[in-house]
Amino acid sequence: MPQHNAFYAQSGGVTAVINASACGVIEAVREHGDQIGKLYAGHNGIIGALTEDLIDVSQESDENIAALRHTPGGAFGSCRYKLKSIEDHRTQYERLIEVFKAHDIRYFFYNGGGDSADTCLKVSQLAETMGYPIQAIHVPKTVDNDLPITDNSPGFGSVAKYIATSTREAGLDIASMCATSTKVFILEVMGRHAGWIAAAGALAGEDATQPPHIVVFPEVAFHRKDFMARVDQCVKDHGYCVVVVSEGARYEDGTFLADAGNTDAFGHRQLGGVAPTLAGMVKQDLGYKYHWAVADYLQRAARHIASKTDVEQAYATGRAAVEMALAGKNAVMPAIRRLGDGADYAWDIIEAPLEQIANHEKFMPLEFISEDGFYITDACRQYLSPLIQGEDFPPFVNGLPTVARLTLAKVEKKLTPFSI
Repeated sequence: MPQHNAFYAQSGGVTAVINASACGVIEAVREHGDQIGKLYAGHNGIIGALTEDLIDVSQESDENIAALRHTPGGAFGSCRYKLKSIEDHRTQYERLIEVFKAHDIRYFFYNGGGDSADTCLKVSQLAETMGYPIQAIHVPKTVDNDLPITDNSPGFGSVAKYIATSTREAGLDIASMCATSTKVFILEVMGRHAGWIAAAGALAGEDATQPPHIVVFPEVAFHRKDFMARVDQCVKDHGYCVVVVSEGARYEDGTFLADAGNTDAFGHRQLGGVAPTLAGMVKQDLGYKYHWAVADYLQRAARHIASKTDVEQAYATGRAAVEMALAGKNAVMPAIRRLGDGADYAWDIIEAPLEQIANHEKFMPLEFISEDGFYITDACRQYLSPLIQGEDFPPFVNGLPTVARLTLAKVEKKLTPFSI
């Protein structure tokens, strides 16, 4: 059986554990050297494939690859770039085949979220539409936790742990000072259409009498009057109010509270800061002194407080992707299946078809949101709690976490340059 080479790339916003998935892919490939030849990584995602900007992963030591498991960011560079349809952009797909042929690549592992699943699905169709045999396996990753079929998405558990921890710590700060200082604190978290990360903030307290007192979800239409009444009552009852708000909070007509008026490379609306927007409303309507913060990149880069469950799942999906490819699978994704809850929490990996994942989003179910729309239910808490369990601290040297420092040796180009 002839050995063919493999291609791995990272896509979209990175997470604290995407490199753990990379570690899983690479270590699994190395264990199957009798079936897979070399593994190349795309520099900056699918762009690396189009421009023939490939990294020779075989040049990295086993120690460096193992260190990826505790390294945040995207070790090989990521991108926001979505392939269009084969019919409209045939030149791009012909270029992919040209690069794959030049480097004998027959296995394609793409590590990303929903848009990346769409790219992976399109690549998987090359064999049928353009006569080139390639097996494409999507490796799940997204802090938004919005991929369908999989119980949860690698990357989410660590963000959830960071946000819950930060909310608890900030809540104690506000409680200490509220008598003479700040009355309202607003923390903005990621989540364009799905409120999973905002919901995780509620894990900081046992119920809505403890911070955060209010959670604002994209799934629930925002009504300024209702929100202000809730904030005001909270300050009267507790002396202060802590709010966790998703960046995708929106009005009943679908307009974002903080629409910056631009779109990103995937065509998504750019959001301009819902926390200061809400804070301005609080000042105008209630006159309370406030502070706000935007978790931004900190929430998805915080490997030092990653969930052990999340790290293990990220690594496992990477390994499973290689095993699926070697089993002859194509256009599939290793998905996490929940087998138990609470003290009996357990999970395994199943196979999910990409056509049911690409361009689909999983939103917060209504039974996870309280009837008034401002908090989570017990069912939501039961779902979220296992995902933040366990600590997997990176090694520290001189007081700081150590990270992998890859050589990123480039593969010699064989083709003419290509512009994207």
